[in-house]
Amino acid sequence: MNRLVAIWRSTIGKKIAMAGSGILLVLFLLSHMISNATVLSDPKHLDDYAAFLRSFGPLLWVARLGLLALVGIHVAAAWQLTQMARGARTADYDRREAQVATYAARTMRWGGVLVVVFIVYHILHYTTGTLHPDFREGEVGRNLIVGMQSVPVALFYAVTMLTIGMHLWHGVWSVFQTLGVSHPAWDRTRRGLAVVLAVVIAGGFLLIPLSALLGVLQWPPR
Repeated sequence: MNRLVAIWRSTIGKKIAMAGSGILLVLFLLSHMISNATVLSDPKHLDDYAAFLRSFGPLLWVARLGLLALVGIHVAAAWQLTQMARGARTADYDRREAQVATYAARTMRWGGVLVVVFIVYHILHYTTGTLHPDFREGEVGRNLIVGMQSVPVALFYAVTMLTIGMHLWHGVWSVFQTLGVSHPAWDRTRRGLAVVLAVVIAGGFLLIPLSALLGVLQWPPR
């Protein structure tokens, strides 16, 4: 236990924790996007998938708590690394950083805050139904569509998906360097992978609020 604490307190330990939790969260997002996108063809597909997950009983909540723990580790590592970087930063470093940082990198901090706010809202909106206008237990596809009928809500989801896309773009690009897989020969590959994952995951999620805003996704289905 003491060794784990010592690793966590180190810069490299925090970077590995951030990269590792990020990889697992990307895999979850990919799976979640694929399941949610089935609502575009038939809401019942999402109902069936949700019923399958509920068949695991208490293990489903264990998985949910595990995901929240991963988010907590990711956010904590990111925040602590930011504080450590600020403490070690010089004026010259500030000037150079501003020149080389990409837009995605510069928006990682506020984007991360928006994503955390979104997670809380998303749970209250679709998991507990607390903020849903007409939540019905077990009717997941219907709940998803009805929840998107509000223009402000759909716009909030759309903006958050774009933010997640930028976060993924920079995060996937950076994870290779964090884990020591960094070489000029790999740059094109990791850049391409970062772009593909960002577009596929964020784009897949984005289709849902955009379809609702355009009137393509409605309840009851036309």
